[in-house]
Amino acid sequence: MTQPLLSLVSVSKTFTSAGRKVHAVDNVSFDVTAGECLAIVGESGSGKSTIANMILGIYPQTAGDILFRGDPLPARRELVHRRAIQLVQQNPLSSLNPKRSIGASLRLALDVHGIGERSGRWNRVGKLLEEVGLPAEFRSRSPAALSGGQRQRVAIARALACQSELVVLDEPTSALDVLVQARVLKLLNELRQKRGLTYIFITHDLSVVRNIADRVAVFEKGKLVELSSTETVFTNPQHPYTRRLIGAVPVVTAEEAALRGRLMEKSDASA
Repeated sequence: MTQPLLSLVSVSKTFTSAGRKVHAVDNVSFDVTAGECLAIVGESGSGKSTIANMILGIYPQTAGDILFRGDPLPARRELVHRRAIQLVQQNPLSSLNPKRSIGASLRLALDVHGIGERSGRWNRVGKLLEEVGLPAEFRSRSPAALSGGQRQRVAIARALACQSELVVLDEPTSALDVLVQARVLKLLNELRQKRGLTYIFITHDLSVVRNIADRVAVFEKGKLVELSSTETVFTNPQHPYTRRLIGAVPVVTAEEAALRGRLMEKSDASA
């Protein structure tokens, strides 16, 4: 049996707020296989971003283990872990230093991790930009000079610069309009196939999940309530909360409208 790239084993996270404990994540376990895209979905407060922050080492888990290639990740991530697991944030403008050029931001990742010969890193930056569909001459531009979609492509290029294995995408398309969103999702799919990347895709918007995810993990109030293939989640969801989420997705075709009607009937019957 193939070892998962990432495993969460009985992971919990508790915060203290106003003198009381808040269980943001409650006894969650799941595996992520190398090369797949797992979408983590749920409404605000469901725990999905807390899961992402624990995987990245921003928050330590209160209980349980997070394993990468079978080994527990330390509370203080080592450089090798920070290189292997990268983040693409929701707002690319805030994730890029406005005082640095695009090229300088990408070059910094190469310098920190010692990737490639120093003399060839500037050319490598240009190739990274071209790989995400931007001209190499964008190296000299500032983040403010780029559109939202272009900045998100730069953020993706920065994750690729580290030659990462696992990319955590935290609402990466929510700040983009529908057309640009579709182009970024297409790029992410192409890069996953080309580089053999593994994605954890955090989102509240199930309408984007169909276009990128192999499996979907549904969270409600810190608990994992459903985990299945994307097709199964959309056509035969088991949990009432999942059915409510699917029922809120905008529909386009008559078949989708009929499916929504059936799901809402199931939700009402189980309420």
